[in-house]
Amino acid sequence: MINSLSGRFLILTIIFVMLAEVFIFVPSVARFREDYLLARLERAQIASLALEADDMISPALERELLKNAEVYNVVLRRDEIRQLALSSPIPSPIVATYDMRDPSGMVLIRDAMMTLANTDDQIIRVIGNPVRDGGLLIEVTMDEMPLRAAMLTYGRNILIISAFISIVTAVLLFLAVQILLVRPIKGVVSHMQSYAKSPEDARQIITPSAGVTELRDAEEALQMMQTQLTGALKQKERLAQLGGAVAKVSHDLRNILTSAQLFTDRIEGSDDPLVKRMAPKLVNSITRAVNLCETTLAFGRVDEPAPTLGRVNLGSIVGDVIDSERLAAGDYPLSFAEDIPAVLSLRADGEQLFRVIFNLVRNARQAIMATGNPGEIAVQATEDDSAWHITITDTGPGLPPKAREHLFQPFQGGVRKGGSGLGLVIAADLIRGHGGRLELQRTDETGTTFAIQLPKADLALSPAAE
Repeated sequence: MINSLSGRFLILTIIFVMLAEVFIFVPSVARFREDYLLARLERAQIASLALEADDMISPALERELLKNAEVYNVVLRRDEIRQLALSSPIPSPIVATYDMRDPSGMVLIRDAMMTLANTDDQIIRVIGNPVRDGGLLIEVTMDEMPLRAAMLTYGRNILIISAFISIVTAVLLFLAVQILLVRPIKGVVSHMQSYAKSPEDARQIITPSAGVTELRDAEEALQMMQTQLTGALKQKERLAQLGGAVAKVSHDLRNILTSAQLFTDRIEGSDDPLVKRMAPKLVNSITRAVNLCETTLAFGRVDEPAPTLGRVNLGSIVGDVIDSERLAAGDYPLSFAEDIPAVLSLRADGEQLFRVIFNLVRNARQAIMATGNPGEIAVQATEDDSAWHITITDTGPGLPPKAREHLFQPFQGGVRKGGSGLGLVIAADLIRGHGGRLELQRTDETGTTFAIQLPKADLALSPAAE
């Protein structure tokens, strides 16, 4: 109850109302004391009128008049002459005098607090202005204890009323919070719990119904999020099923195409002119199909092992890649250049780094050979205090707009006609596994540059690799 939203509203409301009443209590008691003393002055003035009506009044009547006015003495001042109108014995000396003719608010509050703090029976003098122009000044002496008792009774009544108001206000606020906030919030929480149990079920998506604007905005935002999440989960499930089917088909298709590739190797030795002319095209088509199957299978393997980091010589890896691509280029006018310090070694998985550089260099070679023009591929490496930097630059035609837009997206960022775009995706994943990043640095009609950055710090994966 206390930890609930409505329970805390209930407690805070009572506290705040009581604090407000405390601030009201002090000036209220001061005002009550002022009215009490002014009333005694007025009653004392009325009692003194009997003396004006009859100069000689009996002692008994005088005592009765003073008793009704609740004072001991009454002094009137007219025409600069002070006159003791009524008098009786004072049981003790006067200890304080209070002037009620024009007191300030702070003086009234101070005097009221002093009266409440005093517990001794003492006599006080009160000075005020007579009512209805009855003179210049009226002065009375009286007991302070009846005044203090009346002030305590008045203050107790204020506190009781304040407590009652606080409780009623708190209960009303409690009910209002329950109806306007707590119940709608509980409804949203209930919808979220139901949706969490079955996020694929579109029937569990919340329907906004709150009357409070802020809660309705929250419900609409939750509805949008649940709708998007349900659609994403369905798409993910379908893609997973499709991926499993594609992997199976690719595996079987690769075996079939590999067998077909063996037969085409024999067909190329035929003396038939037509066969000689068509065989290279057939071989190229089958090779592309085999490559597509292999890259699809490689991308579909979620159990790609984590890189085994160790010190590797980058020059040796790049040399193997360039030697392989020189053989693939044959007599084509394509030159290779490497600018790598002989002693440069970096911390990486040698096999995975070879696959990344080989993929980038092979893509560059294929792009240049597709143009029919001479070209050059250069591999350069540098290092600084925080990372190793490798760049692969070619003089090819640059990436087409579609490839730039979907460069690292599977099956969308293919550079070559008929390509799958999986090579760059796999390469980027391998580099992220090292805590680094692979990015396109430049591409235009004069060529393309890819940059690899591998961190030197022995830390967990960088944010770019997450």
